[in-house]
Amino acid sequence: MRQVKEVLRQKWVLGRSHREIARSVGISAGSVGDTLVRAKHVGLTDWAVIAKLSEEALEQRLYGPKEPASAARPLPDAAMLDIELRRKGVTLQLLHVEYLEVHPDGYRYTQFCQHYKDWKKRQGPTMRQVHGAGEKMFVDYSGDRPHIVDPATGEVIQVELLVAVVGASDYTFAEATMTQGTRDWIRSHEHAFEYFCGVAEAVVPDQLKSGVTEPCRYEPGVQRTYEEMCCHYGTAPLPARQRKPRDKAKVEAGVLVAQRWILARVRNQTFYSLSELNARIRELLEELNGRKMRRYGATRRELFERLDKPALRQLPGTRFVYGEWHINKKPGIDYHLDIEGHYYSVPHDMRDEKFDARVSTGVVEIWLRGKRVVSHQRSHKKGRHTTDPAHMPASHRAHAEWSPSRLIRWATKVGPETATLVAEIIRDRPHPEQGYRSCLGIMRLAKQYGNERLESACARAVLVKARSYKHVAAILKNGIDRLPRPAERKAANTNTTLVHGNVRGPDYYKQGEPNAE
Repeated sequence: MRQVKEVLRQKWVLGRSHREIARSVGISAGSVGDTLVRAKHVGLTDWAVIAKLSEEALEQRLYGPKEPASAARPLPDAAMLDIELRRKGVTLQLLHVEYLEVHPDGYRYTQFCQHYKDWKKRQGPTMRQVHGAGEKMFVDYSGDRPHIVDPATGEVIQVELLVAVVGASDYTFAEATMTQGTRDWIRSHEHAFEYFCGVAEAVVPDQLKSGVTEPCRYEPGVQRTYEEMCCHYGTAPLPARQRKPRDKAKVEAGVLVAQRWILARVRNQTFYSLSELNARIRELLEELNGRKMRRYGATRRELFERLDKPALRQLPGTRFVYGEWHINKKPGIDYHLDIEGHYYSVPHDMRDEKFDARVSTGVVEIWLRGKRVVSHQRSHKKGRHTTDPAHMPASHRAHAEWSPSRLIRWATKVGPETATLVAEIIRDRPHPEQGYRSCLGIMRLAKQYGNERLESACARAVLVKARSYKHVAAILKNGIDRLPRPAERKAANTNTTLVHGNVRGPDYYKQGEPNAE
């Protein structure tokens, strides 16, 4: 209609010829003539009247009202088609057959599909996201995984591929890890920050368990160690919504690019370690980030140097110290916390509190309501104690009631072997209080099995140098205390030697002349 209006303007106002108008507007002279004939037929020869008409009104005056498409053929119900397509095995071709069964004169398959596609495009339009320089780093794992080969066994081991992309430049980082666990997840973030030589204002991950403990559309619970890492590097975690890949479309595209330009390139290569694979990935990353993108006419590296890199925050002076958290741990009566099988002391006047413990490579930190109370050197010895002397009470009811001397006096009432075992348990610990648990457990065994059996079990424990409650409990549970001791079995065997004419005896082998007989 814009061209039609221009044809009428040039004819009625400028008085140009058909051929001149055709060359000016870019249509044939025949079309110009047909348009002018229609205009004369409906009385549109005054430009002042034509100029006031909208394009829709002008089209209706020249060509008459449009006949609704539904008047000729019934339109398929696009919303119903969309719902039916979600069902297993249903296709557009099947739905078209069913549509023709109801409407034999309906649309053919091509127009049927086009109608549905047009409707689908109008549903849920995608918002165009604009990513500022240095604003976000998007992180995700690839569904397609690379592999390494165990050089000893030849076993093929599937590994993970993490991809990170900064938003403004699409500058990409990739790294293979053994697992998607929290330790590998955080280490890969650190390597990404170092590769980018800076930190974005926010990190956008998927809601995987290594980063999010409580999935939620609005307020996801961020994993505590991951949150600590982000705080250390001066960034903030912004997990994408569940099942909303468009929230992290940058890394979704980055994963696809990494699969095509990294994984596809190494598909016929064999790597015998993770370091070999990552070295090759790093080489391919340099090629990928150096490839010119047709859409922008520049490489990812050039855009990164121009946009993202100047806007990124500086890396901190030290790397993040990884640590795992143990939440709501309450100490026992001996004011020690059980952390991974080892016992660490806390101030005795806080024994009724619930603590959080952070376990790193060499240190165990104990926190109370956001404040670090104490730290210990980490120990991997199960069942042992690490005690700060300052945490011990000078005078405490539990300490006075269960003193070493009282425990030994109680053990003497059961028997000398029990007293010996209790004394050795207390003497075996760095601090006597650390042996209280075992001694109290042995005391309870007397109520269950009686003093006589407990004494026998303790005697056997002393004999084999067992220094714990678990050994004594196992002896009683399995009835080993009722069996003869090794010395008793030996004596019994000596007294039951057979006397028989065919048995020569030890005197036969003594030096001297053998018996002639």
